[in-house]
Formats: sequence, C-alpha cells, structure tokens
Amino acid sequence: MTQSPDSQQPLLSVAVIAKNEADRIRALLDSVKFADEVLVVDSGSTDETVELCRSLGARVIHQDWMGYAAQKQFAMDSASGQWVLSLDADEAISPESANEITAAIRSCGHEVHGFSLPRLSRYLNRWIRHGGWYPDRKIRLVQKGFGTWTGDGLHEKLEVSGIINKLQCPILHYVYRDISDQIDTINRFSTVHADHRRPAGPIHILFGLFHAAGKFLECAIWKLGILDGIPGFIIAVNSSFYVFLKHAKAWEKSLPDTNAHSKE
Repeated sequence: MTQSPDSQQPLLSVAVIAKNEADRIRALLDSVKFADEVLVVDSGSTDETVELCRSLGARVIHQDWMGYAAQKQFAMDSASGQWVLSLDADEAISPESANEITAAIRSCGHEVHGFSLPRLSRYLNRWIRHGGWYPDRKIRLVQKGFGTWTGDGLHEKLEVSGIINKLQCPILHYVYRDISDQIDTINRFSTVHADHRRPAGPIHILFGLFHAAGKFLECAIWKLGILDGIPGFIIAVNSSFYVFLKHAKAWEKSLPDTNAHSKE
C-alpha cells in the first residue's frame, strides 16, 4: 500500500457495491490488496458478504439500495482516497493492471482526472474476445471530486470533468455464474427496460423478431462471436432473446389489467 507523498490521505481507494456476493467477492478483494483502502457498500446482504469482506480487510458500510448510479456515487463519495477505482463484485484486477494503475495515478499530469480500462469477460470457462464483449472499455478510475455516476436502471456510466487517459491492462470480469444466471439477468434487465418505455402495439412484436435476428447476426457474424466457440454462439442466441424480450414486454404493457376485473 502506498500513501500520497503530500499528505496522510490514502492515494487510492477501491469502491465496490454489493449484495449477497459471498460466493464470488473474495476474488475481487484478493486482487485489490495493492490499494490503500477497499470500501464495500452493502445494500442488505443476507449471506456472509459483510463478514467475509471485513475479514479480508475491507471497510464495510450499509446503504439501502438507491439504484446503480446513485449507489455507486455514494460509494465513490464515501471513499477516502485521492483516486477512486470503482469495481463490481464480479470483477478483479490482475497484477499487471495493478502495476499500471499505480504508475498511472502517480505520474499523470494535473489536468488528467480519469482513466478508462478495457474489460475482459469470462463466461462458460472461456475468455470472450469477440461478439461485442471486448474491449468493452469503461471509465472506472477517477480523481475524487471530478467524477459523477449517471444513467438509468440499466446503463450507468462514470462521467469525468477533465482529461481521460486510456490504460491497456483489462479489468477481469467474471460476468455470469452460469447460463441460468445470464437468463435471470436478461429477464430482470428486459423488465427494467420495458418499465422505461411506453406501451407498444402488436407491430412491435414483428419488429422485435427482425431486431432479434439482426442482433444474432451482429454478435455471431459481424463481431465474430463464432470465434469464441460454443460460448460465443450461446451469447449470440441469448443476446437476440434479450432484444426480443424487451419488445415483447413493452407490448405486454398495453394489455388490460385483468386482475382489476377479477374482484368479486
């Protein structure tokens, strides 16, 4: 761990939001021991997440769930470091990336307030390098006070006021526990998407079919997902299913509420 040469304030904090992540957050915590502080904001875990994080040296605070962007903003604001690296519980940092991050924040100019990193995802025992999943560059490292998390329930992002430089070593992303976990995520995210849309007419079901077919071809062929083997094919199929499900659930919102007429 390194301290800022100008003060006793920690140079780098890692900020993580979590809930019921005891089965996979250890890999993250083990990978960020190079940081001066690791802060986990827990939103009400009922498993061993809190105890595990504290046993591994993280500072844990509770905050009821406010949505992805607001929760990540709270975590970033609660961190003590001059620089904050925001990570998810299913991510990790390689030793090479740790060295690159440490060197970058120590040597960058005063006008640089953020860094983006590529993200490499592992799914079905394979690192996925095609299909639109890589490099999946994300702004995650920001000088405190110069970053703001924005976005809806699906697409939060970190916006930085100032120059953003690019790092080359990727964040390692253990994206889904298994296929069932991916399907659960697709179901949840498609519902959130539909909730942010107006009810759609029947024509959107047909449009959804064409959109889904196009998404499969985009992932499998245009973005070379087939080069990732069977996992790449499964990603393409599930991505097209997600696209269709968004349209179907938007149409479902136009149906009358049958429960309202079932009261006796």
